[in-house]
Amino acid sequence: MALKKSQLYSSLWQSCDELRGGMDASQYKDYILTLLFVKYVSDKYAGKPDAIIEVPEGGSFADMVRLKGDKEIGDKINKIIGRLAAAADLDFLMPGQSADFNDETKLGAGKEMQDRLSRLVAIFDGLDFRANRAEGDDLLGDAYEYLMRHFATESGKSKGQFYTPAEVSRILAKVVGISSKTKQDQTIYDPTCGSGSLLIKAADEAGPGGMTIYGQEMDNATWALARMNMILHGHATAEIWRGNTLAGPHFKSNSGGLERFDFAVANPPFSSKAWTSGFNPAEDEFKRFGYGVPPAKNGDYAFLLHVIASLKSKGKAAVIMPHGVLFRGNKEADIRKNLITRGLIKGIIGLPANLFYGTGIPACIVVIDKEIAHVRTGIFMVDASKEFMKDGNKNRLRAQDIHKIVDVFNRQVALPRYSRMVPVSEIADPANDYNLNIPRYVDSSEPEDLHDLEAHLRGGIPNRDIDDLQEYWDVFPSVRKALFKRGDRAGYSEARIEAAQVKATILAHDEFAAYQQRVAGIFDGWRAAHTKRLRGLKVDAKPSRVIQELSEDLLSRFADIPLLSRYDVYQRLMDYWADVMQDDVYLIAADGWLEAAKPGGVIDDREKKIKETPDLVVKKKKYKMDLIPPALIVTRYFGDEQAAVEILQAKHEDATRELEEFVDEHAVEEGLLEGAMSDQGKVTKGGINERLEEIEDEPESDDERAAMTRCLELMDAESEAKKAVKEAQERLDAEVLAKYVDLSEEEVKALAVDDKWFTSIQAAIVGEVQRITQRLAERVRELEERYASPVTELVDQVETLSAKVDEHLKQMGFE
Repeated sequence: MALKKSQLYSSLWQSCDELRGGMDASQYKDYILTLLFVKYVSDKYAGKPDAIIEVPEGGSFADMVRLKGDKEIGDKINKIIGRLAAAADLDFLMPGQSADFNDETKLGAGKEMQDRLSRLVAIFDGLDFRANRAEGDDLLGDAYEYLMRHFATESGKSKGQFYTPAEVSRILAKVVGISSKTKQDQTIYDPTCGSGSLLIKAADEAGPGGMTIYGQEMDNATWALARMNMILHGHATAEIWRGNTLAGPHFKSNSGGLERFDFAVANPPFSSKAWTSGFNPAEDEFKRFGYGVPPAKNGDYAFLLHVIASLKSKGKAAVIMPHGVLFRGNKEADIRKNLITRGLIKGIIGLPANLFYGTGIPACIVVIDKEIAHVRTGIFMVDASKEFMKDGNKNRLRAQDIHKIVDVFNRQVALPRYSRMVPVSEIADPANDYNLNIPRYVDSSEPEDLHDLEAHLRGGIPNRDIDDLQEYWDVFPSVRKALFKRGDRAGYSEARIEAAQVKATILAHDEFAAYQQRVAGIFDGWRAAHTKRLRGLKVDAKPSRVIQELSEDLLSRFADIPLLSRYDVYQRLMDYWADVMQDDVYLIAADGWLEAAKPGGVIDDREKKIKETPDLVVKKKKYKMDLIPPALIVTRYFGDEQAAVEILQAKHEDATRELEEFVDEHAVEEGLLEGAMSDQGKVTKGGINERLEEIEDEPESDDERAAMTRCLELMDAESEAKKAVKEAQERLDAEVLAKYVDLSEEEVKALAVDDKWFTSIQAAIVGEVQRITQRLAERVRELEERYASPVTELVDQVETLSAKVDEHLKQMGFE
């Protein structure tokens, strides 16, 4: 059976446990990613004469497997990798360029190294990438990204710069202007490419043929990562060179100037203080600094100007920059003014703080477009800094955040407190003086919730606050009348119902029911449109295309429904895809419906520290059901049997409760069960029987004997009820297991598509509708409670209470 993404990720991350302690993540990532690369290349290309990469004899992962337990395993792994590198011309794997598997300072000496590397190889040996046939869906590439993100998290602030979060990479790829119409011979360039993730995401936006990829990276180890990353993602022909881009750019034209590219993306190091190392920018042979020379101790604009100089006359770029480039003065202010007046900046996207692993400061995306620079009259600004999710100690962009940013930017949509086109004339105004700080032009702050002083003094709910909820009243006009009535003076209303009943009143209203039906109708239309597509999934289906079609259509269908954010609905689908459905579709694409639905054995390997919770246990044998959970089988085929089990469970709960209540009543000091209590205060059958023998001939102990006899009866009843539940559940489990074997392909499709996928997605969307009522109810309740007690009423209450206190004091003899 094919690997699920979640299984692959778990196994790979577990492999890191073998190396933690001897080195930090910035070092052990090289070992893990090298083994991943060799394993993948071996599974994919070994024994194939016309393969892109030649895997020679003695240069495959299978040769590593034969070394398990070998005393010279470290040195021999190095030689195997060297043979592969030499045969396939993979210079980044050559000795001195990649991880040294014979390094005793990192891997330990003697038996320690032998055992550690043997276990590590064994983990990778358990992964079989030959079974995964979903070409074009980068299972390995995605696993590589998964590891890179986790390595960046563990590496800490100083060593995480090699990785640009995939979410940010996707934004750059989509706003830079690449589309399915982009031709294979068009070029994409990243002068500080790191591990290559930006280039890969950008190239993925192009048509089936991809693009021609160029990149340069200064760090040796990170350059090797980028080369591996390109091959794992199917871009073996990408040109990734090593070296300092500013001091020695590799890509040059025949005339000696800079090579020009159609597109560029970059996430250069923030505020580099050593950017001038190796060259004199004032005498730059490539004439990159015609718009101004950046400050000697801050290289942000140096990289941006290099990117601009590397673009063709109609070239486009998207570059990640720290927010400081938008407003810092002196030399940078002059450069910024020149770029604005030349019309080179198409837009700016402000991102949330703490997204990146090398720094916590907020960043932005500067989008460059040379094509219509001469007629550009404005810069489109987006403030997306408030929309993200927490992920440990970092912030992450959700799928909905990415989609919203891209939609708004590419369509140039003005949204309140989020985005607008800012005229260059406004930016050039002396009040702004070419300062591009986004808050100057887009106020993303929420309106202040002002209290009404008169309402606090005299009571009533201000109509102004109720009117602020107009988006709800437009949809539920009668709900307003159900919640509020005219007050005793102009401009104020009174609550019709108590605050605690607000939500129930909304949920029970006909207009809300009609709204729910409208949402359900949209979902039903979407489901009907995609049922045939999902039931028709075959081996070699492309999971990425599946979710693309599903999500974009769902987003489109929910575009015009009020109150419900289409991006929130989209996020619900994407969350379910990431958590469950993605793995399901990968299994079907690899093995087909029937094979994917077969029960699988549970991995329980203590040596590898892998253990999964079984979905079903029959006759002590554990089973894992990946595609069809047993609960779906039970619901569809064994409803009566499940009801019978639930009846027995209820009886067992009753018997347990009756026993517990009896013991709690009598197992106390001087209670009738005190004599059967252990030193730990427990009452057991053994203790009761022992006590009964002691008082067998004592007439005065009749009550105690009766209580203990009754307790034994209750214990037996509880035990019998428990046994009945267990036996019934075992019979049901056996029937369910047998049903798996008899399932037809059509039955599997109905269970997976209808009972599992659509049911779960519909429940998630219903949850979004419930959030609407929750928000409205909370705000109405807040207003009611805020003005429920006017100051005059509170003063009267204080005076009444004060009088009572005074009276009590008098009665106690105090004046």
